[in-house]
Amino acid sequence: MPAIGRNVVSEAVASSVTTKLSDGDKLEVLRRLDQFRQWHSLDEQRYCLVCGNLISGRHVQVAGGTRGNGPLRLSCPTERCNSIPMDWVLPTDEILAKIEKMAAEEREAAELRRTAVTSGSDKPVRPVKAHDDFMSRLLKLVLPFKRYS
Repeated sequence: MPAIGRNVVSEAVASSVTTKLSDGDKLEVLRRLDQFRQWHSLDEQRYCLVCGNLISGRHVQVAGGTRGNGPLRLSCPTERCNSIPMDWVLPTDEILAKIEKMAAEEREAAELRRTAVTSGSDKPVRPVKAHDDFMSRLLKLVLPFKRYS
């Protein structure tokens, strides 16, 4: 596999902000830096286990180190998500079904929260924190992938 020319990397990676690359260069970087799964095109998608979003190769962020000579790195494009390629899985039919089921459960829970203002004793119901929702979603998705020693 041919390496990206030094001039492309040094011009594009002047800081640790997102690096702009041509489609061909970006695909080459994805193939080189994602040691866990192969990329055949920028239109391929991965499921991020951290934020729960589907991401495409076109949207994966490529960033580099300081002064143009630091290492390139890949990260999830979702705001406030710092996941890296080892946190992304191929979106199989099973994963897509789980994503849809979790989304339906979230919609249902949101509707229940809107309608349930008080409990039977007229005391305010404690709303479910967003963190609790996220953690339960993450645990539901990740548990089937847990490796047993």
